[in-house]
Amino acid sequence: MASELTVLFRRLRTWAMLLALAAIPILIAVAVRVTSRPATPGRGPLFLDRITQNGLFVAVTALVVSVPLFLPLTVGVVAGDTIAGEASLGTLRYLLLAPAGRVRLLLVKYTGAVVFCAAATATVAAAGALAGVALFPVGPVTLLSGDTIDVGESIVRSLLIAAYITVSLLGLSAIGLMISTFTDVPVGAMAATIVLSVVSQVLDNLPQLDWLHPWLFSHHWLGFADLLRQPISWTSFGENALLQAGYIAVCGAIAYGKFSTKDVLS
Repeated sequence: MASELTVLFRRLRTWAMLLALAAIPILIAVAVRVTSRPATPGRGPLFLDRITQNGLFVAVTALVVSVPLFLPLTVGVVAGDTIAGEASLGTLRYLLLAPAGRVRLLLVKYTGAVVFCAAATATVAAAGALAGVALFPVGPVTLLSGDTIDVGESIVRSLLIAAYITVSLLGLSAIGLMISTFTDVPVGAMAATIVLSVVSQVLDNLPQLDWLHPWLFSHHWLGFADLLRQPISWTSFGENALLQAGYIAVCGAIAYGKFSTKDVLS
């Protein structure tokens, strides 16, 4: 596991994606800071109009902006490269010479993708918090329920939102791993994973498919509003975790079925 994480975080591509994610909250903060016109409530990303009042909202706004495209894009790149990347480089057969076998390799690869999900989300949140503190006043935060919490608790809420979004991306990571076992072309696996994330979100916005929405892996991606109320309701967090666990189980089983019979010598 340590060697897998070392390889992942030594890649220039990984750091380039993390830096690109860090740039999102910085750009949002700078754009709000230099503009002379205050943001209109109800227009733009959620919480954008609150940034000038409290810099802690930069992190939350950046996470809202990143969830639909930027985070799935980077996660799709990492997850799609898990198995297909090794096959493309010709190193897959050598990895399987170890006694641990294919199941452990799948688990290690998926764990690496999960760690990247956490790192990517944390990067956006941390960069947003630093940019907000640097450019705007910071103080007690008014929640969606109307209650006010101090700075320390608001940081905890931001961490909970980051954890929620990390969990949201676990299903997509499993999908990327599954697709990666079906091809030796990593770019194809990456593209397919990213396209599926877009398709899922498009379908989730069609009212004619209300019956399908609860089954879409992206359905709860933006459902962390309950974490910004007092008291916290864990219902959406639990439903999201259960949905992602279902995708992990199904996609993991398909990935194992395919990978266990995959000819790595071809």
